[in-house]
Amino acid sequence: MEEVPEVTLKAAPQGADRFSMATIRAACPACGDVKLRSRDLTVRVCAENDLGTYSFVCPRCAEPVARDATPRILALLVSAGVRTEVWHQPAELAEHPDGPPLTNDDLLDFHLLLNQDGWFDRLADAVRDPGT
Repeated sequence: MEEVPEVTLKAAPQGADRFSMATIRAACPACGDVKLRSRDLTVRVCAENDLGTYSFVCPRCAEPVARDATPRILALLVSAGVRTEVWHQPAELAEHPDGPPLTNDDLLDFHLLLNQDGWFDRLADAVRDPGT
């Protein structure tokens, strides 16, 4: 597992708006440490398992950067005013298909079917009547 880089915050001066003034140091894989403001980052957290990342566009090379982060780092970033997005895993992850597993032969048959005229109608017929 890749080591999660530390994010450090520099406190805002006394009496300043801490959300707009927080300076955050993060690591770009190409440029190394860069300084960002709260508005330059986004925290993304999965609602189902509380795992999260933070992302930003590097101010030096303009490349997008996304990093896994510990709950402690995520909480620190959110407390500094970083925008938060909560996302949900797709419902398909909870599905349990019934029927036999897909085989290589099934994939080849499907590929050959897609190369024929009228493939959609033939596929729809096969789904309606799987015995054919």
